[in-house]
Amino acid sequence: MKTPRTFADTLADTTLKSVFNPYRDHCVLHDRDDGARVRKRNLVHCLEAAIEAKVDTIWIARDLGYRGGRRTGVPLTDEVHLTSASALLGGIALDRATRGPIVAERTAAVVWRVLSRVGAPVVLWNVFPLHPHEPDDPLSNRCHTRAERDATWPFLTALIGMIAPRRIVAIGRDAGLALSGIEIPVMTVRHPSYGGQSEFIAGVHAIYGVNEQLTAPQLPLLAAQAASGAIA
Repeated sequence: MKTPRTFADTLADTTLKSVFNPYRDHCVLHDRDDGARVRKRNLVHCLEAAIEAKVDTIWIARDLGYRGGRRTGVPLTDEVHLTSASALLGGIALDRATRGPIVAERTAAVVWRVLSRVGAPVVLWNVFPLHPHEPDDPLSNRCHTRAERDATWPFLTALIGMIAPRRIVAIGRDAGLALSGIEIPVMTVRHPSYGGQSEFIAGVHAIYGVNEQLTAPQLPLLAAQAASGAIA
């Protein structure tokens, strides 16, 4: 797994129960016929661009969400923000893998609002790089298990080896705890969900030395825009 392509190919070969692998699996409800291939190509393009740009920071959350990375193949990125991800990494080609209306994710909306303010490219990832769901509900989110984390941990170490970051930003307490043994500086910020938007924004701004913060009235507006898909 020394190159983005071999990394993505190996990740696509991973199969776990009650887990959707966006780089291998096909969603009969929403995917284009070539959806898995498109998502894998998106991931490869992101990693290749990050290596070429010598990106020095990885942002890591806990799991892929069913409205975000499950659909796009790009962690912490919904379809609304594929163009933002493309622009941040120098205009790379990132394509939709699904049919029908564009779907927004609230977490992705906040993450990309902050990334647009920071202006520095990062690699986005998850402790568990696939989408864990409830056994009878593929379009649901759940926390990955310790066994699932252990099965996919080599991908995190391989990613760190490829990117060679000088620091990691852990998004949320769960991600911070999971990354506590990493031999790279890890700074943990509040996850933006469940009322944590303002603390997340303040935490990231502090890391990057950004003074401007979203005001309290802007936060409900941001959530409403994310829910409607209006944030671009």
